[in-house]
Amino acid sequence: MSAPTRVGRDSVSLNQTLATEFLLLGVTDIQELNPILFVMVLAMYFVNVFGNGAIMMIVILDPRLHSPMYFFLGNLACLDICFSTVTVPKMLENFFSTSKAISFLGCITQLHFFHFLGCTEALLLTVMAFDRFVAICRPLHYPSIMNRQVCIQVAVSIWAIPFLHALVHSILTSRLNFCGSNHIHHFFCDVKPLLELACGNTELNSMLQKALSTCASHFMVVIIFYAPVLFIYINPDSGSSLEKDRIIAVMYTVVTPALNPVIYTLRNKEVRGALNRKIRIQL
Repeated sequence: MSAPTRVGRDSVSLNQTLATEFLLLGVTDIQELNPILFVMVLAMYFVNVFGNGAIMMIVILDPRLHSPMYFFLGNLACLDICFSTVTVPKMLENFFSTSKAISFLGCITQLHFFHFLGCTEALLLTVMAFDRFVAICRPLHYPSIMNRQVCIQVAVSIWAIPFLHALVHSILTSRLNFCGSNHIHHFFCDVKPLLELACGNTELNSMLQKALSTCASHFMVVIIFYAPVLFIYINPDSGSSLEKDRIIAVMYTVVTPALNPVIYTLRNKEVRGALNRKIRIQL
């Protein structure tokens, strides 16, 4: 695939330029695969949105599901919709776009929300593991340990802390100088491919990137969600794996959010019962 030629930069000096936009090179350089990938990604995105949307509706509307376990599952459903929406619409657009451009502000915004929601999911999976641990190992104390106030405070914390973490990432990245090419070898703006384009000292950015949390439980989701993330971020200084990174990133931005409804809730007898009751009421 021939690289886009638009540069989109304002000249500052002979050796340094100020980026006004970047060009996302997409998932693959093989144009013939784009229609197939478009259909597959779009189908997974619809499964994600409608599946997780149904879970959110059931958890909110059915009083029998107003428990800590389903409260966090509702948060996970909301999170998965948002997480995919950060990257998938732009990826779908770029499958058939000739420019593949994203503004500097749009790129930093995408980077911020990607890390914000990704870190939130990591923390949420850990909290859900703790919730199940307490329910199994401390069943008599479970109602007092995981009471409504605690659940709300935990939920606020696991959304607020990653937001601040991602804000530091986005601020530090936005202050970097970008020299030479503005072609991002990825289908969305992430720290690693942007650092490849930056000139100057990027040690602080790399240190923050290595500090991503990798604690986990919920083995099915952990394998699907954490393994690709670890593969990409364990060695953030390597510039030779950007092609693989694009493919692997599809797993945790598209596939995992679509599978979570099946893994966590649609296989659950209570959720299926609540969903059936709501459907019968509507009919």
